[in-house]
Amino acid sequence: LYGIDLSIWQEITLVLTLMVTSKGIAGVPGVSFVVLLATLGSVGIPLEGLAFIAGVDRILDMARAALNVVGNALAVLVIAKWEHKFDRKKALAYEREVLGKFDKTAQ
Repeated sequence: LYGIDLSIWQEITLVLTLMVTSKGIAGVPGVSFVVLLATLGSVGIPLEGLAFIAGVDRILDMARAALNVVGNALAVLVIAKWEHKFDRKKALAYEREVLGKFDKTAQ
């Protein structure tokens, strides 16, 4: 877009900076845009180009949040089954209870 060629060291710096700065942002909605803004500024990429990303970042942020929730839930389930701590009867009873409450509120 701007015709900027990055050296291999700038690319490595960019990747390492993104790895470090994005480590704690999974649970914070909307902060990925701020991290991207700060990181791209550190290697000399014009920040005006982020206006193109700002329009769709909110939608992408919702998808990232949903994927984070699903991933966390799946990890808990896998670990519980792996350690033989998963109680299927208790899980099914809880599911029936939740679905029963959902059916009552839908009426």
